[in-house]
Amino acid sequence: MDIEVLKDLLANKKYDVIKKTLVEMNEYDIASLISELPDDLVIQAFRLLPKSIATDVFVNMEDEVQRNLITSLTKAEAKNIIEDMFTDDAADLFEEMPAVMISSLLSNVSKETRNDINRLLRYPDNSAGSLMAVEYIRLKKGLTIRESIERIRKQKDEFVSYENFYVTDNERKLVGSVSIKDILINDPDTLIDDIMEECEHPIHTLMDQEEVATIFQDYDYSSLPVVDMEDRLVGVITIDDVVDIIEEEATEDMEKMAAIVPTEKSYDKTTVWETFKARIPWLLLLMVSATFTGKIIQGFENQLSSLTILTAFIPMLMDTGGNAGGQSSVSIIRALSLNDIEFKDIFKVVFKEFRIAILCSIVLAICNFVKLLVIDKVTVMVASTVCLTLCLTIIIAKLIGCTLPMVAKKIGFDPAVMASPFITTIVDACSLLIYFNIATMLLGL
Repeated sequence: MDIEVLKDLLANKKYDVIKKTLVEMNEYDIASLISELPDDLVIQAFRLLPKSIATDVFVNMEDEVQRNLITSLTKAEAKNIIEDMFTDDAADLFEEMPAVMISSLLSNVSKETRNDINRLLRYPDNSAGSLMAVEYIRLKKGLTIRESIERIRKQKDEFVSYENFYVTDNERKLVGSVSIKDILINDPDTLIDDIMEECEHPIHTLMDQEEVATIFQDYDYSSLPVVDMEDRLVGVITIDDVVDIIEEEATEDMEKMAAIVPTEKSYDKTTVWETFKARIPWLLLLMVSATFTGKIIQGFENQLSSLTILTAFIPMLMDTGGNAGGQSSVSIIRALSLNDIEFKDIFKVVFKEFRIAILCSIVLAICNFVKLLVIDKVTVMVASTVCLTLCLTIIIAKLIGCTLPMVAKKIGFDPAVMASPFITTIVDACSLLIYFNIATMLLGL
C-alpha cells in the first residue's frame, strides 16, 4: 500500500480494508507509511492498529511524529503505549518534550513505570545511563538452572535481551553472565555459579555513548550490562541502541567536518530557518578568517603588479593545498574515532604523512611543470617558482592536516572541528606566504 491509496481509503472510511492490509505489513513499514500522512490523519490511521502491534509501530516512528501523536491520544491510549514501551524508548520519547507535558503524560502511568523513566531522564545526555533499558532478568547467585528457567518464564515479557542473563549477589552487584545456550545444554540441577562467565566489559552509567559503541564494535557484543558506581546492576544496553548511536555520531562528525553546527533532526525534517542557523556560524567565522589571506595578498601587491602572471596560479595553489590538508585530516579524524591511533602515535603519523606528502608533491609538481611550460607558456623560472611552492604547500598542508585533529583531541576538543574548512583556511595563508617569498627570492621581485 502506498500513501495515496491509504489517504483515499481513509477519506472513504474503508477502515476494514486498512486494518486488514496494515496487519499483514512489518511494523517498521507501517510506521514509515503512517508517518507520511498529514498530522490529522496520523492519529486516525494509528487508532486502526490492533493493540498487539500498536506500540511496536509507535516505537519505529520518527521522534517528531511520536511526540505529535502521543499528545493527540487520549490519556488511556497514551498510558497503554507508554507502559508497553521499553523504558529506554520511553525516555527517548520524553527527552525533547517540555517538562509540563512530561508530567502530564507520566501522571497517568504506574508508579513503577514513572520512576523508571524519571531515573533514565536524570542521567546526562549521551551517557550509557540515558540509553539503557531497565527491563532485564536478574539471576541470583546460588540458583540452579531449573530455578533460573522458572524465573525467566515468569518474567518472559519483561526483558529486552534473550541472549544473555546477568547474575548478581545478594547486594545486586554484578558477578557474571550466563548465556541461554549454557542454560539449555546443562543439567537442570547445575548451579548458575558453575556455568556463568565473568563480564569483561560492564558499562558504567556515566560512560559516554561513543565509548559504549566502540566496545560493542570491538568485541561484537549484542548486549551488555550497565552498572552504577557501586557495581550494582541497573540496566542493559542492546545492539539496536548502539546502531542508532553509531549513526548519530557519524552524522555529527560529518556535519562538523562540513562546518555545520550538528542537529539531531534529519534533513527533510529540518526547516529552512533551522538549517540556516546551523550553517551560518561557521560560514561567518571562515569568512572572517579568510581576511588573513586577503591581507597577505595586499602585503605583496607591489610584487604582483610587476609580474601579474603569478596571480593566475594563486587559486590552484590554495585549492591543492586545501585538498591535501583535507585528505589527511579526514583520514586522521576517522582513525581517531575508531581508536586506531592515539596522541602518543603523533610522531609516527607525522612521519607517514610526510612521506606521503613527498610522493604526492613530486608527482603533482612534475605534471604541473610540464603544463606550465606547454599550455601556459610561462618561463622556466616562473614554472619553477610555482612548482616549488606547490611542493612545500602540500607538505605543510598534510602535516597540519594530520597534527591538528590529534592535538585537538588531546586538549579536549572534538577532532572533527579541525576538518577541511578550518584547515583549508590555515593552509591558504601558509601557501600564499610561501609563494610570495619564493617568488621574491627566485624572480627578484
